[in-house]
Formats: sequence, structure tokens, C-alpha cells
Amino acid sequence: MAEPVVQLQCGVKNDPWGKQGKNSLAGQLWSRTPKNGDVQDDETYSEMWMGTYPTVPSRILATGELLSDYLKNNPQLVGKSVLDKYGPEIPFLPKILSFSKALPLQVHPDKSLAEQLHKDNPDQFNDPNHKPEIAVALSNFELFVGFKPLHEIEAIMKLKPVQQLVPPNQPFDDAVLRELCKTLLSLPPNVVSEIIQSLTVLPEAQFGRHHYIPGMLGRLNRQYTEFDNGNLVATLLMNYMTLGPGEAVCVPADSIHAYLCGDIVECMARSDNVINTGFCPRAERDNVDLFTRALTFKPHGVDEALLSRRKSDKGINGKSDEYAPPFSEFNVLATSLGAGEHEAHKAISGPSLLFVTKGYGRLELLEGKSVKTFDLQEGYVYFVGQGVRVDLSTDMGIAVYRAYAE
Repeated sequence: MAEPVVQLQCGVKNDPWGKQGKNSLAGQLWSRTPKNGDVQDDETYSEMWMGTYPTVPSRILATGELLSDYLKNNPQLVGKSVLDKYGPEIPFLPKILSFSKALPLQVHPDKSLAEQLHKDNPDQFNDPNHKPEIAVALSNFELFVGFKPLHEIEAIMKLKPVQQLVPPNQPFDDAVLRELCKTLLSLPPNVVSEIIQSLTVLPEAQFGRHHYIPGMLGRLNRQYTEFDNGNLVATLLMNYMTLGPGEAVCVPADSIHAYLCGDIVECMARSDNVINTGFCPRAERDNVDLFTRALTFKPHGVDEALLSRRKSDKGINGKSDEYAPPFSEFNVLATSLGAGEHEAHKAISGPSLLFVTKGYGRLELLEGKSVKTFDLQEGYVYFVGQGVRVDLSTDMGIAVYRAYAE
């Protein structure tokens, strides 16, 4: 009989924008699972993936079996609703990300575009799914996401170094913003450099409440040179945000974003489709026309980007918060316990992935009249099947996240 709770062995990626060695929370958490090995000081660690996506799939720690195969052989573990809608899969993809410089400026295609791109170019676009996502800060988290309000962009674009880039005699609306984004992404490298140099010598007061722009341009120049078109798009057009631990943003499909610095829990629909066009080598950039055609204009301001957390009714003792994005693939529970505290999660009617980001404790599962106990340590990841209540406890304190679908 299939076990409803199993510990997983997860994989890690080593993208150049990741953090180095033990500075990477993603690397540290990945290394805590038995069999994964130690973090190397001369290597970057960017992403720890959890779930069934084939690029970096999770395995059952005890047996080495792919989680995807385990679920195909035991489809009852995902519950009827998820099985009917998605098949015997985890319909979401949680990750731990650690990054010390900007990730590529990107959008994820929506469902209809993803289906078309996958059909036309399956080698680059590996699946036909969309990829809306949320990001929850585990440390101080800096990011660009969505566009500034139109009136703020319009004011910035009246500055002399960039005013000639705005189409004349048109109301400044989203259609103009789309063209402006396309223009900035298409500028020759020498023009990009000239504009950046002209902007960085302007007094900060000329940028209004976006006085950070000259300094941010210098910072991005050091990361990706003064010839990268993404520098202009991110600083002039996009919302720059700083979040503290526990704060979160929601990034809909086709929403422009580029994470800048920090450690986060990221969770998304089960997809790896991405269109990049900045903060990466030119040879790795996608078609600007495709990028700008895919753009939506949500969020359009900092307040629209934030995702609030609420007390979850899944937590019996009231010690679990919930991040509930406006799409159906997943929600994320966050449980924080102090020394000697307990929490219990009601039975969830779909699959979940539970992982520890801080501290130590125990997970208890009632099986008939007996109790099965699992060790919880930093970096440990468990698959939890549908329909079981789990009890969490700790002697010293613990932080647990649990992504689930119903």
C-alpha cells in the first residue's frame, strides 16, 4: 500500500545569478537532505526545485523512484478533483531561489500563447502550460515587477534624455507603453549606453519619488554592462519593490518581472516556459516582438503587485497563514512555531509539498490507532497525499511552508 507521506530528494540548479556557496539559502537547504552532498564554495546555487516537473524532478528519498512515477502508480494520492483536472501530477512547482544579481527580464506566456509556442518550438517551450507565480520573501527581497502607474511613467519619460522615445501627439496609455517598451528593447547598444550616461548625471530630484533611478542604473551597469536594454526598461518603466520576510507578490502570466536580490519561496503553475529579453547575453534573448506582444499590464503599480497573507482555516491551532493567489493551481500555507508550540493541518483534498526553511521539529501522521513520526529539519521536503491530517510540533522553533492544490 502506498505511503501517503514520503520524504523527497530534490534537485538544485547552478545559474550564474545564484548566490555563492554557503551564502545561498537554496544551496544550504538542498544540501541538508541526505544523499545530496555538501555545498561547494566555488559554485553558485540558484534554485532548489520540488515536484514532478521533468527538468529538475524530485525523487522518493528512500527508494530513488521519481515522484512522478510514484503518483502515476498511486493516482489516488492526488485526490479526485486534481486527478480529473490535471492527471496524477503535482500541478504546481515550488522552488527556493537565492540570487545576488538580477534574473533575466522576462515574461511567462499565458495559456493560449504557451500552447502555440510549444506546438511551434517544443525544444525551447517545453510544455503547453501558463506560469503565473507568487514569490514570498525569506530575506530582504528586491525586485522589479509589473509597470509603474501610467502617469508616473509619463512624467519620467519627459526627461530630456528619453523624451524623444515617446510617440508624439498620442494619449499616454497602455498601447503607447507597449510601443515604448518595444522601442527601449530594440535600441542599439551604443544608444542604450548614451541614454544611461545622460540619466545618471541628472539630479535625483528630477526623478520625483523614483529618485533611486540613477543609482539603480549604476548598480545594473555593474552587473550587466551599460549596453543592456533591460537596464532602461526595468528602471524607467517597472515597479521597483523591496520586501521583508513574509511579504509576497503575485506575478500573473505575461507580467513583466525581474528579481534582483534575495532569498524567496517561489511557487508557480507547473511550467518552465519563459521569454527573456534583458539581463542576459544577447544570444540568449528572445524575439522583442514576441516579448512585447505577450505583455499584459497587470500589475500596474506597487499595490496591485502585493499579495496579502491571511489566517488559514487549514490550521487548527491558528498558527498557519495562507497565500491565496487569484488562480486555481495552488495555495501556499506558512506555519511558524515557537519553542514548544504545536499546529495541526486539517486534511487537504489534494496533493501537497511540505518543506522546512528554518528550525527543527516533528510531523506526526495518525494511521489507524498508531502514530507515524517524521523528522523535520531545515531543507527537508515531504510529499503529503490527499485526505490526511498532519500534526506539527517543535522544541526549539520551526518555519514550514506547504504548497497544495484541491
